[in-house]
Amino acid sequence: MSDLDTPTKPLSHLSSEALALRRALGAAGTGRDLRTLAGWITDAQDLSRSALDILLDHTPARSHTTAEELLSLERLAQIAKAAQDAGAELTAALARAVENQRRCAAASSGRVVVIGPSPQQLIASAADLLGRIPALCHAIHRDRLVPPTLHAHLPR
Repeated sequence: MSDLDTPTKPLSHLSSEALALRRALGAAGTGRDLRTLAGWITDAQDLSRSALDILLDHTPARSHTTAEELLSLERLAQIAKAAQDAGAELTAALARAVENQRRCAAASSGRVVVIGPSPQQLIASAADLLGRIPALCHAIHRDRLVPPTLHAHLPR
């Protein structure tokens, strides 16, 4: 991936979408509905698909890939994984919310004991995972702008 091949616009879009979804997750109170959760799941899956599309578009066809190119591809794979893991957490939140509703509907006493993480905890975990995506996008941009020989001299 040369400087000209850096997927600047797609990465910026991916970063913006991840931030928007993260904000939506953070802004939601405890009163979210199942449709909203399902929508967030598909949004996270779309993010993962976009990251994988970028990875496929920028994977060199030749057998020899430089360490710099592999680092960018690794970060793209990490972006896809973070989005998929966020989708998995949101799916777990959806399943837990439905289970909790079923238990409440079936409870004769009105008290329901819930075991395991709450849907809100799972949503918070998904938001944390989505928070990694902009940093990874920025790292790809940074690595393309700063030659690898200078990385050792930059403050961390």
